[in-house]
Amino acid sequence: MLEHDIGPLEGLLQSSAYLVALLAIAWLSGRIVLTIGTRIVRSVSSRVRWHFDQFLLEHHVYQWIARLVPGLITGAGLPLIPQLGEHVLELSSRLVSAYMMLCVAMALSSALTALEAMYQARAQGQQRSLKGPLQLIKLAIFLITALLVAGVVSGRQLGMLLSGVGAMSAVLMLIFKDTILGFVAGLQLSANDMLRVGDWITLPTAGADGTVLDISLHTVKIQNFDQTIVTIPTWRLISESYQNWRGMSDSGGRRIKRSLLVDAYSVVEVSPALAAAWAADPQLNGYLHGQVPGLPEVSQPAGWRATNVGLFRVYATAYLKSHPMIHPQMTTLVRQQPNQGTGLPLEVWCFTATTAFEPYEAIQCEIFDHLTAVLPRFGLRLFQQTTGYDTAMAATASLPAEPGPARPVPPLGPTTAWTQL
Repeated sequence: MLEHDIGPLEGLLQSSAYLVALLAIAWLSGRIVLTIGTRIVRSVSSRVRWHFDQFLLEHHVYQWIARLVPGLITGAGLPLIPQLGEHVLELSSRLVSAYMMLCVAMALSSALTALEAMYQARAQGQQRSLKGPLQLIKLAIFLITALLVAGVVSGRQLGMLLSGVGAMSAVLMLIFKDTILGFVAGLQLSANDMLRVGDWITLPTAGADGTVLDISLHTVKIQNFDQTIVTIPTWRLISESYQNWRGMSDSGGRRIKRSLLVDAYSVVEVSPALAAAWAADPQLNGYLHGQVPGLPEVSQPAGWRATNVGLFRVYATAYLKSHPMIHPQMTTLVRQQPNQGTGLPLEVWCFTATTAFEPYEAIQCEIFDHLTAVLPRFGLRLFQQTTGYDTAMAATASLPAEPGPARPVPPLGPTTAWTQL
């Protein structure tokens, strides 16, 4: 009875020892193949111009291919192990086949990732992204692999599994709804060239105002100018309107559109002293004699008089057109907007010769610094709302003088300084 019990136990221990030795040999063989193969690939890639093999190395494609070697050795060595048992051998063979299928799927997925990295390294890859279509291909590869692995491990035919999947099509459509929407949206964005990596877009409903970092199958990643990251579903960029500033960047000019609010009570006809002060300027002298820039050379109607605000508009337009950082081929004008009770708006409309943010803001500030400073030379004042400080100063000025030492006068603040221009 004791000998009968020891025989199977010894056979089990022997089979286990053989199996462990087989797995160790298979693992060691895989490491050797990976090391030698990597050295060969690196040596070859250093001598040729084709750099796709470098991307394959970076994304571990050869590593997944080398992992097939242990599976091949294990599958070939399992039948040689004595007393392994028919059921154990069959289950082990199925698991090895499933492992090899997984390695092939991972190698294909890594190769697609390497292809995407190589494409993005090119100039064309900075304009259009292949990430969405490639992610869909990866998803299809893993779905097919999952069905094959399930069929191999369970021993059922693939047709039976597909029939079960067909019965669950409604559930699958619900699960992969975002994937389908994202894939269709990605195709439309790419085909119509609506969005590229690096574009500056504005989507207020999603709180997005920044640069596109990544376009994937499901989401678009945007870095706002405050360095926050906004992630938007890809399909929203098809179903909702957004503003893409690529046209501005490609044109080489960025628009300035800002108004100076002029006090309407300061608008008067040009006095002889003011006319004499600006008579030396050819363009302003032409306006003083009835020639308005931008209009045909026709005589003005009877009763026409030059105004200080019109003279200022001619000066500001000439100043902008002579500015070295204003784009000469784009629209440049100074126009008058309707008065809404908050001053007479004089809108400056021009385009800078650069689209970079910091130079653009510096040019805009310099222009309005100059125009604001030169306003009083035309007898004009900026308009602003009355503050409590202005009211207190007016009340103080209207009080009768009292005997005694003079009352201290508050220093002239910036608000009163503007009203005194």
